[in-house]
Amino acid sequence: MSKLGNLGARLYRGEVGYDFVGKRKIWYAVSILITITAIVGLAVRGLNMGIEFEGGAVFNTPKTSVSVAKAEESAEKASGHDAIVQKLGDDAMRIQIAGVDIDKSDQIKAALAKDLDVKAADINADLVGPSWGEQIANKAWQGLAIFMVLVVIYLAIAFEWRMALAALIALIHDITITVGVYALVGFEVTPGTVIGLLTILGYSLYDTVVVFDSLKEQSKDLTKQTRFTYSEVANRSINGTLVRSINTTVVALLPVAGLLFIGGGVLGAGMLNDISLSLFVGLAAGAYSSIFIATPLVADFKEREPQLKALKKRVLAKRAAAAAKGESAEGPQSADSENSDDSDGYDGYGDEGPQDSASGDAAPAAVVGPRTQPASRGRGRGRPSGKRR
Repeated sequence: MSKLGNLGARLYRGEVGYDFVGKRKIWYAVSILITITAIVGLAVRGLNMGIEFEGGAVFNTPKTSVSVAKAEESAEKASGHDAIVQKLGDDAMRIQIAGVDIDKSDQIKAALAKDLDVKAADINADLVGPSWGEQIANKAWQGLAIFMVLVVIYLAIAFEWRMALAALIALIHDITITVGVYALVGFEVTPGTVIGLLTILGYSLYDTVVVFDSLKEQSKDLTKQTRFTYSEVANRSINGTLVRSINTTVVALLPVAGLLFIGGGVLGAGMLNDISLSLFVGLAAGAYSSIFIATPLVADFKEREPQLKALKKRVLAKRAAAAAKGESAEGPQSADSENSDDSDGYDGYGDEGPQDSASGDAAPAAVVGPRTQPASRGRGRGRPSGKRR
């Protein structure tokens, strides 16, 4: 654990890091491949919509010794439609039949009572009309659309429209993957699924906003210096919040995994699958999109601006000139040069170029951003001699 804490501190200070933004084309390709797979699964298999959306009947039976397979066969024979049977904890059963004519409910109830060897009066029947199910579906889509609009407005006000657009693309990416997994797995889509989707979208935004806030802070007055491009600053923001994102995602996934695999799989509480699968897939997809999609997209959008495009040219030209002279990309550092024009008055990233903490040599390409120095090392700055006292 101490090693993980050490790594987190070094990532935050910029001593080590991974070039997420520089390798963004790889992440884009992976995301496109996953999204296409999800869309194909959705088109081929479709969604297994619950009766709340399609209409139908749910029959809750008392304790019975009849097997699930036998109950399913009996329900399909009596109704003429596919049936979903779930075993409950006290050997009771929940029999769900979609698309059933409400007028046939009494007939189906009587047939089930005979085949399951229970009294018809003890079977509880809940009926959902198709028009009501359609209203529920429309309300779900309206709620999702309103959520998206509010998110874009908030991010555009709090940050800027480019970040809002990147966050929206990441959210659509998360929804598509989650819905595609539901189609491929065949789990039933219920109002619980919609609640799970809205929950994971909020969680995904939380992670994204944390990175955006760090990026906004670190990119202030960026064009006044010639040491770092916007993409490098964006990459530093991702690395600085990486361990936090991983920790919060793992902590959130553990209880959801318990609901999905133990509650739904081992204990057979199938109703937990409705919400737990959307939470599990959505949380993982949200953490992925926050790191690999949203911030790299912002970097792509921002570096199309004339000012930041010109900044990138200046930074690369300066590094090429330094390399031609046999110097490091940041140039030699000394007490006299720390206040020279090379820093351009921009000290948001420390006073040294990208270095390895052990050797002081130039860091590898994956390390972006310099090492932040302890406060004691800057005490002599601003004095004519540059000496510390």
